[in-house]
Parts: sequence; C-alpha cells; structure tokens
Amino acid sequence: MKQNISLWQFSGFAVTALLGALLHYLYDWSGKSIIIAPFSGIDESTWEHMKLLYFPLLTFALFQSFFFKGYGNFWCIKLRGVLTGLLAIPVIFYTYNGALGKSPDWINIVIFFVAAALPFITEAYFLKKGKSDCKHPHLAFAAICLIGVMFVFFTFYKPNIPIFKDN
Repeated sequence: MKQNISLWQFSGFAVTALLGALLHYLYDWSGKSIIIAPFSGIDESTWEHMKLLYFPLLTFALFQSFFFKGYGNFWCIKLRGVLTGLLAIPVIFYTYNGALGKSPDWINIVIFFVAAALPFITEAYFLKKGKSDCKHPHLAFAAICLIGVMFVFFTFYKPNIPIFKDN
C-alpha cells in the first residue's frame, strides 16, 4: 500500500479541490436550498470557505477508509490532515490580508488550493511513516465528525465574530 499512498493523496487533493469548487456555487445554484446550505458555501466568510474544504475532505476520507483498513492509525492521521487544512485557510488569509490589505479573488482561490493540498501532504508523511502516537482512532473519527456538526450548526447560528462575517 505504501507505494500507492502518493497516488491516493494526489487523487484526494483532486477530488477535494473539485468538490470544494463546486460547493462554492451549489447553494446559489440550488436556489438557496436550506437542505444544501449546511454543506456548501452560503456566503464569502472565512468560515464558509473552511466548510468548502471540510466536506470534500470528509467525503474522500470515508471512501479512502475502506481501502486503508490495515492502518489502525488512519483516522488519527486524517484528523491531523483535516486540522492542518482547516487552520491553513484563516492563517494564510488573515496573514496575507493583514500584511497587504484586501486580497483579489485569485489569491483567495490560491489560498483554497494550498489549504486543500496541505492535508494530503501531511497525511502522506504520516501514512508513509507508518506509525502514529494516537491511541484512540475512534476518538479521532469522533472529533472529525464533531467538526462537521459545528459547520452545520454555525451555518444557521453564526456568532458575531470576524471569521463568520461575509467578506
């Protein structure tokens, strides 16, 4: 399986980037469907762009998990990847905007693609290493799911803080 890890991770990046781009527009395309809202971008906030990354990452991870049953640390590694990608979006976006001011749309697109690549680079490193210090893969999976619950919840109940504000 180790020889296929790079192919899996590249495929995961491609699927995540494509699905994330589609989810960016799906809410508008659906006529602003309340059923679609929890899984797609409903505005241009940083939080919504993180959601565009999360759901494709989760979808690919669920598919990939069927082929990585021999990796007892799979979900621990996936949690590291998901957190890396999700944290990359606000860190890069706010650092760039803080340093240079408002960013053009093409920079925001690049930020998304970089953030989509980082989880798979991180995961490839740990999958090839073959071990993890994570002792509770079920808790890692639960944490990944909890992140999804937060995305759904905050779609409808947004706190009044900058990361949730429509840019």
